[in-house]
Amino acid sequence: MATITNAGVGSGLDLESIISATLQAEYQPKAQRISTQESSLKVQLTGLGAIKSVLAKLQDVVEGLAKTSVFENRTATLRQPENATSEGDLISVTTSTTATPGAFKVSVDQLASGSRAISSAGNTFSSSSDVVSASGGTLTFEAGDQSFSIDVAAGATLEDVRQAVNKSKNNFGISVNIINTGTESQLVITSNKTGAGNDLKITSNTAELDKLSTEAFGGGAGGVAIAVADQAKDAIISVDGIQITSDTNTFKDAVQGLTIKAERESLSGETAKATIDYDRTGVTTKIDEFITAYNNAIETINQQSLLVSAPLYGDSTVRAIKDQLINTLSTVVSGAGDYESIFDIGLSLNGSNKLEKNSVVRTLNEALDENFADVGSLFTNVGGIAKSFETLLAGYVDSSGVIKDRQDDINVELRDLEDDKENLDYRMTTMEANLRKKYSALDVLIAQMNSTNNYLTSQLASLSRNTK
Repeated sequence: MATITNAGVGSGLDLESIISATLQAEYQPKAQRISTQESSLKVQLTGLGAIKSVLAKLQDVVEGLAKTSVFENRTATLRQPENATSEGDLISVTTSTTATPGAFKVSVDQLASGSRAISSAGNTFSSSSDVVSASGGTLTFEAGDQSFSIDVAAGATLEDVRQAVNKSKNNFGISVNIINTGTESQLVITSNKTGAGNDLKITSNTAELDKLSTEAFGGGAGGVAIAVADQAKDAIISVDGIQITSDTNTFKDAVQGLTIKAERESLSGETAKATIDYDRTGVTTKIDEFITAYNNAIETINQQSLLVSAPLYGDSTVRAIKDQLINTLSTVVSGAGDYESIFDIGLSLNGSNKLEKNSVVRTLNEALDENFADVGSLFTNVGGIAKSFETLLAGYVDSSGVIKDRQDDINVELRDLEDDKENLDYRMTTMEANLRKKYSALDVLIAQMNSTNNYLTSQLASLSRNTK
C-alpha cells in the first residue's frame, strides 16, 4: 500500500495521519483475514503432506508383503564338520522355493575332475624348441560335447603349439604345459571338462602330429596318454546314506529344491548337516515393518487431526482415512485355513488403535510354526490383508488419489488468495488516490481561507492604527 507524504502542507492540518488512519482501517482487517486463511491453508497442506508420506511408506511395505515370494523363500543352515576351520567347508547349499523343510547329512565321497594327458615313454622331446611339424597341420581337442581346433604352422616348435592352444579364443578349458625334467621335455595337457566319459581326446590330420595326439592319425595310440588315475571323474556325494553322482561338483535337485556344491572330499567319513526351513526371519521382518509403518500412519494422522489446535482437526478426508485403515485391519480372509484375520496370528489393536504383538489366541511365532503357508495366504490371497491395503492406499496416495486432489484444491485456494491480495492492494491504491484528491481540494480551500483571514486581519489592524 502506497504512503502519502505531503498532504496538509497548505492547510497546516495533519492530513497525512487522517489518510493513513483511514487506509489502515480499511486495509488491516482484510489483509489480516487473507493472511489468516493463507496460514491455515499452508498448515493444512503441510499436514496432508505428512500424512501422504507415511501412507506412501505403508504402501511400499504392503506391496512387499503382498508378494507370494516372501513366504516361499527357504533358508539353509549348515553345520560343517569340526575340522572345517582348518580344512575348509565340506559343502555349500542354496535353496529354491520348492525346497521342503527338513534336515540332511551329506558326505562328499569324490570330487569331480577333468582328465590329464602326459607324453608317454618314447614320445618326449629334447626341449621346448623342438620342431613338431615340418609341413604343418591341424590339432583338434575334444572333451564331452565341446571341441576346438588350432592350426600348426610348418616349422612350429613345441612352445609355439603350447602358446597357440592356451591363447585360442575357442579354448573351452584346455591347458598345455611343458615339463622339463633336465633330460627331456614332456607335454602335460589338462582339461577342466569334468565327469566320467568326458576324457580329453586329441586328434590331428597328419601323422607328423602324432606325438601331440592321444590318437594316432593312422589309428592306435598317440604320443600322449591318459592314465586311469588321470581320467575324468564324476563327483559323488551321499545324502543320508544315498549315493548321488554328478558330472560336476554341483548337484542340482539331488534333494528337491536344493543345489548342493561339493567343496572338498570328506575325511574319515565326515559329514555336514543341512537344515532347510521356511524363511521365518524374512517373514517376521516384513510383518514387523508393516506394524511399524501402520502405527506411524495412525500416529501422524492423530497428530494432524485429533486435537482442536491440530491443522486438520475435524477434516472429513483424514477421518475417513483413519477409519478405513482400522477397518481394513479387520478384513476377513478366506482360503487361509484357521487364520481368518490378522488377529488370529498374534497381533492386536491397543486403545490407541495401534498394532501390537500381543494376543491371547497365539503368538506370531506359534502361528508360523502351526501353518507357515496359511500365514502367507492371509496376506497374499486375493482379498488378503496386504492386497486389501494395496487397494485402499492406492486410492489415497497415487497421483490421481484423494490426497492429491485435496492438495490441488488447497493450492487453488492459495492462488485465489494471492489474487485477493493483489486486488486489495489495487483497491487501496485507488482509495489512496481518491482520498488524496479530496483532501488536496480541502487543503487548497483551507489554505485560501487562511490567506483571506490573514489579509483581513492585517487590514483591520492597519485600519485600527490609522483611526488612532
